[in-house]
Amino acid sequence: MSNVHIIGIGADGAEGLHPRQLKRIEESRLLVGGERQLSFFPDFTGERLVIGGNLKEVKTRVQDEEGPVVVLASGDPLFYGIGAYLSGSTEAVIEPQPSSVQLAFARMNESWQNAKTISVHGRPITGLAQKIDGEEKVALLTDETHSPDVLARYLLRFNMTEYDAFVAENLGAADERCRHLTLEEMSEASFAPLNVVILKKNRPSKTWTTGIPDEEFSQRKPDKGLITKRDIRILTIGRMNIRPDSTVWDIGTCTGSIAIEAAKIARNGAVFAIEKNEADLVNAEANFQKFRTDVTLIHGKAPDGLEAFPDPDCVFMGGTAGNMDKLIDTCAKRLKPGGTIVLNAVTIENMSKAHQLFREAGFEVDMALAQVSLSKPILNMTRFEAQNPVYIICAKRKEEQ
Repeated sequence: MSNVHIIGIGADGAEGLHPRQLKRIEESRLLVGGERQLSFFPDFTGERLVIGGNLKEVKTRVQDEEGPVVVLASGDPLFYGIGAYLSGSTEAVIEPQPSSVQLAFARMNESWQNAKTISVHGRPITGLAQKIDGEEKVALLTDETHSPDVLARYLLRFNMTEYDAFVAENLGAADERCRHLTLEEMSEASFAPLNVVILKKNRPSKTWTTGIPDEEFSQRKPDKGLITKRDIRILTIGRMNIRPDSTVWDIGTCTGSIAIEAAKIARNGAVFAIEKNEADLVNAEANFQKFRTDVTLIHGKAPDGLEAFPDPDCVFMGGTAGNMDKLIDTCAKRLKPGGTIVLNAVTIENMSKAHQLFREAGFEVDMALAQVSLSKPILNMTRFEAQNPVYIICAKRKEEQ
């Protein structure tokens, strides 16, 4: 049997552990845990190692220690815990307690097999809206920065008022407190640092699927609207090879239609958009909020500004603003292996130039000419009206032999 035991511990500390586990802790040579977990054992006489920003050191010490080692973790060590980090490379016996999410749902008297769990503990909140939208039940693991009141104000910004909240604080401790709250109530309340937030969908909400109608977007409208139109948008999104965890760039986002459709697919990834026209930023922001997609948007003329974005898996170029050479060069250098760049052009000259530049950059290129006509009533009959044809240029890095 391994000399390493990873033991889950609740807010009640040593009182919640089995005598067998207490004996194992007492006999260990090295006791590892967070400051709060270690404080439950003031009489321990062996060596202590506090877990902080030193995970590599912790892993090395645990692996190298010849005597018995006990690692203390909160609740279930394999549920967003140290156990998941150590178990892949360290042979260990794992003894879980109920996780905070299990306890919260138990206090709420709700089943949780259909719940989605999301952690914003030590993680950025950006992109949370599209992860939550449409889910029936969501458990959120918080921290002091992303406290329940902060989360409530964030959700209200995206008008997610179909959700009510249940907040469980200090679960298992003497000062445990659980409350049912509306988002408005939660936005104005204060909470203990240790808490779990459960969102339950209690009212219907609008669900948007791929191919959002053009008229639903806030947009500037010259002759026919500055937007990647619905049918072209669907074809474009299909060629971008977006995965649930993709990092996506939308260059020249304008109304944000491509960024929004991409964000609804890449719910566990991230979408970054750039737009040079300041007037379009207001429309894009309004659309991001309406369609519940938390996209990182900056004002700039690409490729300037792209250095602030992480390397992409997928890139869409809706406009190049005369910088096609620099844009393709920048994106080609930054694109992750196996990634895809899609550029839409409306002129033969730009199509030809893009094809040449992508080939010179070492990409395999395929192109589609999309010519869409939509039905339109005329008196008591129907005719078709043609939209402008669009060249959809898809570039993929050639695979090494």
